Amino acid sequence: MSESPQLPRPSRNIGLDLVRVTEITAIRAGRWIGSGRRDRAHEAATQAMSEALNEVDIDGRIVIGEEGRLGQSSPLDTGQPVGSGHGAPMDVVVDPIDGTWLLIRGFPGAVSLVGVAPRGSMHSLAPGVYMEKLIVGPAAAAALVPQCLDAPAAWTLALIARAKKKEVRDLAVFVLDRPRHHDLIEEIRAIGSRIVLRNEGDGEGALNALTPGGVDVLMGIGGVSEGIIAACVVKALGGGMLARLAPQSETELAAIRAAGLDPQRIYTADDLVQGDEVFFAATGITESALLHSVQYHGRRVRTHSLLLRSETRTRRFIRMEYWLSEEEHAEELRDWRAANR
Repeated sequence: MSESPQLPRPSRNIGLDLVRVTEITAIRAGRWIGSGRRDRAHEAATQAMSEALNEVDIDGRIVIGEEGRLGQSSPLDTGQPVGSGHGAPMDVVVDPIDGTWLLIRGFPGAVSLVGVAPRGSMHSLAPGVYMEKLIVGPAAAAALVPQCLDAPAAWTLALIARAKKKEVRDLAVFVLDRPRHHDLIEEIRAIGSRIVLRNEGDGEGALNALTPGGVDVLMGIGGVSEGIIAACVVKALGGGMLARLAPQSETELAAIRAAGLDPQRIYTADDLVQGDEVFFAATGITESALLHSVQYHGRRVRTHSLLLRSETRTRRFIRMEYWLSEEEHAEELRDWRAANR
């Protein structure tokens, strides 16, 4: 049997550099909590993440980007280069704000996310936009079989409950509150499992499903970019994942087929992200089950972040305190006031 080609590796641990990327993004996005200004919040976060990524010593390429979220092109669109260009070639998947709707209404669960792996290790799945996902933590990973994506929810949840030595009615299931999930939600309710409904934020939902004490499983259809990000987390924490493209229109289906993708193929986390040299960083913007919100005290800003590295299976929670210079604070205030005119 021939050996798999060795993917290029970063010359050093870039994890803390990535945490700085999500911290800066969260600080900029956090100014728009409760503002009702979706466009302004995402524009500020996207610009902040782009600028911060370009300070990281990698030769990065966005695998799944932001096109379509802002209604215009951005420096974080699919295929865009990021990083200083002086480091190892890397694939990058981003979500400057996972849960923009939550952020602009001041609701819990908005986070900033970024995942990085050696070039060629991430499966793009572009131009796919939506993906069906089933994500569990390590205790139930072995229970997942491909049939789970087509079987009734009751059957799948019974497998997960048995693996976790729980009753089905004791399971907590994360589902996005969308019309497309009406039947799924009713089926879960019928068997008595608890449902955690969110309008947005299935990236944070995947984190929750993979963390001890969180929900037991994430089910349903969400974004492809969040799916690749979730695969990075699964690789780092040893959970289980099944996924399949779920086009929501004939136009999306035609684009998927034209790209040579099989809409019926079922993917695991190892299919979506190869190898073990995977980094993932997240910073809370609003309060969540795992991460505290950004806190502002004049020139002092506090953040709470999570850093994962799949190679060593390490999980670090990081609290950071920034002191903005007078110039930085004044510039930030001017930009915010100009955007609110």
